[in-house]
Amino acid sequence: MSIQFQPNRLVQSLLAGLCLVTSSWGFAAVKEYQLVIDESTINVTGKPVKRIMVNGQFPAPLLEFEEGDDAIIKVKNNLKNKDSSIHWHGLLLPGIMDGVPGFNGFNGISPNEEFVYKFKVRQSGTYWYHAHSKGQEQDGLYGSLVIYPKNKKPLAAHEQAERDYVVMLSDFHEKTSDQIQKDLKISAEYYQDQRETLSDVWKQVKRDGVKATWSDRKMWNQMRMLKTDMSDVTGYTFLMNGKTATQNWTGMFKPNEKVRLRFVNASAMSFFDIRIPNLKMTVVSADGQPVKPVAVDEFRIGTAETYDVIVEPKIGHYQIEAESIDRSGYAIGMLHNELTAMGHSIHMPAPRPRSLLTMEDMGHGTDHSAMDHSKMDADAMQGMDHSKMNHNAMSAMNHSEMDHSQHQMPASSTTQKNDQVVYGWANASTPKGDKALQYSDLKSLTPQADTREATSELVIRLGGTMERYMWTINGKKFSDAEPLKVKFGERIRVKFINDSMMAHPMHLHGMFMQLENGQPPVDMPNKHTVIVPPGKTVTTLLTADELGEWAIHCHLLYHMSAGMMNKLIVANVTDGKVSTSPIQAESNASNSSPLQNNPSESKADTKGDAHAHH
Repeated sequence: MSIQFQPNRLVQSLLAGLCLVTSSWGFAAVKEYQLVIDESTINVTGKPVKRIMVNGQFPAPLLEFEEGDDAIIKVKNNLKNKDSSIHWHGLLLPGIMDGVPGFNGFNGISPNEEFVYKFKVRQSGTYWYHAHSKGQEQDGLYGSLVIYPKNKKPLAAHEQAERDYVVMLSDFHEKTSDQIQKDLKISAEYYQDQRETLSDVWKQVKRDGVKATWSDRKMWNQMRMLKTDMSDVTGYTFLMNGKTATQNWTGMFKPNEKVRLRFVNASAMSFFDIRIPNLKMTVVSADGQPVKPVAVDEFRIGTAETYDVIVEPKIGHYQIEAESIDRSGYAIGMLHNELTAMGHSIHMPAPRPRSLLTMEDMGHGTDHSAMDHSKMDADAMQGMDHSKMNHNAMSAMNHSEMDHSQHQMPASSTTQKNDQVVYGWANASTPKGDKALQYSDLKSLTPQADTREATSELVIRLGGTMERYMWTINGKKFSDAEPLKVKFGERIRVKFINDSMMAHPMHLHGMFMQLENGQPPVDMPNKHTVIVPPGKTVTTLLTADELGEWAIHCHLLYHMSAGMMNKLIVANVTDGKVSTSPIQAESNASNSSPLQNNPSESKADTKGDAHAHH
């Protein structure tokens, strides 16, 4: 489809947009912020390093709004010789305000220049903001954003709380994002200091036998992949609201108060398993969108996801523990009874067992011990670069790839070691009898407005080659890919197929997807980011009701930077002509559900799959 603007429609939209702006700005509250992006020296781990700061803060400051506000955010870029940008993660707004350079006519913010973001706040919930320029997000340009319901009135009785805290998780590295990206291009295993040891091999021999162990390890070597590669980058110091475990972020409470904790995973590359020992959590929101309450003992949060929980602390002291999925460390904070003295110090818990990836994680069934590589379905191996595999006389147990010494643990982690072995990406070693949140538990608090069947399917194949550290959507990295295109008003099934060994938190800008999690269409939860586990398929439904050019990408920073991103164009199509005017998108914002009674007339088809080749 070629993009052509329709002059008459554009003029109409400009007038409509002007009327909306003048009317809304006459009656709505205006909330204004000034953000200044600069660089300064900070010391998180004992080593002074230069990092990005916003208004002199690392991380960036918390921004607060109420639903219905007119937001004005003036962003000044004081970085030397570096463009910058800010993306408002999860917010519904006109495309040019979304903050992605190269999309919707936005070109970023040049050095010494200012860009003014203006948009109507159309939702409530827990969100965050971050750079969408190179690796500036990793280097400090990220912060939390909370939107309260109008007059701060809770949406439901179970959401009422006396205290309200943001708990923002992030990963800090002494190296810059540019250097980390270069290191990964040199070797995808550059940061893998949690490799298997000879002891791990011996345990497998005793469990599976010599033949099965030999076959299993031969296949992993041929794929040039490590069973321990749960996170591409290790060596992080994990932060809670910008503080290390020893700095001890603390939220205060009084006994019998309800406390709302707004968890935000603002990390570049890290998944976390979150728990508060001896304290139940009730999940009330996912990705800023309210859900029916779910009582849990722990939950896993992917990069870019948010979850709100309600807790009712009784005793004097609780420890909030966010353990990285690769078990290399913790972000830790505290809830403390303000009526008692602060006499508690942080206790660094022992790590849970490190999980090993299996052939099931590659989509090859449950038997991970005795797979015959010659019998593998070639179609199922999409996403890996077989041309780069070394099939010549490979040792089944490559001792040079193994770490025979003690693992080097980051400063934030415990020195204790857990020698237990568990299998599978999804295995969080949840204690027996405890409840861990599952996607299938999530139900929208309010009925979904659009429950139409999908009329087309958009296939998003996630692949990559570890040897060259290149990540792709439908077989192509972003720089080589054609944009994905859908018609405004269309109801689409978005099918994420993960052909790789890594989990990918897939984020869609500008719109919410309804996660197909086993719930009836009316109860499906809204998500802006969905975790697609290795070797698995996840589907969502999307009403394409926001005109413009929207990024869709893996939110693992170095996966996105290495190519796992595309552009989704939502456009009006009339008489063969296409319009994606951001002004039209703004005017459509006033109609919360303009499509409920106007099903798309397009016949069901599949988009994107034709481009999938590996």
